[in-house]
Amino acid sequence: MNSKLLQLLVATASLIAAGLYLAGCKSQAVQVNPGQLEMFKPLTAAVASEKNPITEAKVNLGRMLYYETRLSRSQDISCNTCHDLAKYGVDGERVSDGFKGQKGTRNAPTVYNAAGHFVQFWDGRAADVEEQAKGPILNPVEMAMASEKEIVATLKSMPEYVDAFQKAYPDEKEPVTFENAARAIGAFERKLITPSRWDKFLDGDQAALTDAEKAGFNKYMAAGCQACHAGAYMGGEVYQRLGAMVPYPDTTDPGRAAITKQDADRMFFKVPSLRNIEKTGPYFHNGRVGTLEDAVKDMGQYQLGKQLSPNEVSSIVVFLRTLTGEIPAEYVKPPQLPKSTAKTPKPSRT
Repeated sequence: MNSKLLQLLVATASLIAAGLYLAGCKSQAVQVNPGQLEMFKPLTAAVASEKNPITEAKVNLGRMLYYETRLSRSQDISCNTCHDLAKYGVDGERVSDGFKGQKGTRNAPTVYNAAGHFVQFWDGRAADVEEQAKGPILNPVEMAMASEKEIVATLKSMPEYVDAFQKAYPDEKEPVTFENAARAIGAFERKLITPSRWDKFLDGDQAALTDAEKAGFNKYMAAGCQACHAGAYMGGEVYQRLGAMVPYPDTTDPGRAAITKQDADRMFFKVPSLRNIEKTGPYFHNGRVGTLEDAVKDMGQYQLGKQLSPNEVSSIVVFLRTLTGEIPAEYVKPPQLPKSTAKTPKPSRT
């Protein structure tokens, strides 16, 4: 056999071997059980409400009110202060600063996708985002407005707001009310939705996730995370006791029991959504866990009774990063707000 023929045979054999190797790699690609995906759903473009239909005029007003610092007593705090829409709806602090620098007791959760949760606040004391919007404005530790009357007077002092309320609520004789302000903020928040590559994967695009991310999802399922974090929002659907399997070391916050006054509800909190979770730390109701890796490890221990290995934690975190969506930059762009008039109350620090 001449040398050229031998070289050709060797080259051909190498190509065949390479093809078999690549075919083997392809056959060994990470698979996800389609049945396991049935407990998850892609996000919708908005969270509709029969009680508060979304209209363009209402959303435009709600956007203004969301950024309005004059809805705070010191006139330097708005909804966006603690729920910064440019930072995935959080301020990155363990607990937020309020009126006169007062500190809250719980971590401010993200407002993105929150309209789809079954209740609002860590303890579920508000049924929806419209009711939630009222709380911080009147809370003496947060925005500290003295009364609904003061809020209405502030808004009525600026003709542009009066006009915006009339457009948003054209059938009402007195459209400028605290209730309508909250409804407008709620309508705006109902479209704060951040779909991600995970949604594309749920819609059938197998290439939307890498093999490492699919492997992370399989680890997520094997660990049991889906018991609380499923559905469209990967959470936000139930209350759960913090320390379900192993007692949680910090029991100073009674959780839902502070609302219900029932000892059986002690340490129960609304399960947070995992949407955008890599961007919304620090974690848990008290904001005392600084990294996503530590949060996953702690949840494995306290909620599942498992000591997750570093590799398992890292793999799950790889999957969780696929839940990071894109901020709707144009929708959340800060609007131009009305100028104060002689009738607009002055800021107060008392």
